[in-house]
Amino acid sequence: MDKDKYEAQFMQMIMGLQSTAWMLLGKIMNPMTGKIEKNLDSAKATIDTLVMLKEKTKGNLTKTEKELLNNSIQQLQMNYIEESEKIESKKDSEEKKQEKTEENKNNQAHEETKTENKDDKEE
Repeated sequence: MDKDKYEAQFMQMIMGLQSTAWMLLGKIMNPMTGKIEKNLDSAKATIDTLVMLKEKTKGNLTKTEKELLNNSIQQLQMNYIEESEKIESKKDSEEKKQEKTEENKNNQAHEETKTENKDDKEE
């Protein structure tokens, strides 16, 4: 009886950590705020906790527990990478936009200087 109880508790713990990680990845709504929120650092820490549990429980899990843990880790890691890449892509896009804005400002300043010099020569 205790063995079944412990298996159920272990699986509930894994599913709780999994839900927390999904929430931190911005994949499900935060039930406390009612909003989709993202915190990739905390998501990674939660995923790392699942990986630690996998290592510390090696050889002591039922087939069902092991499958749940492995699948949870795999899905969460793939989604973490996807979300990290989105952020990097967004940063790159914003940097390029900033560079283009600065380049346009420099070109505009250069054109204004040329116009001023031309006006000075005509006088």
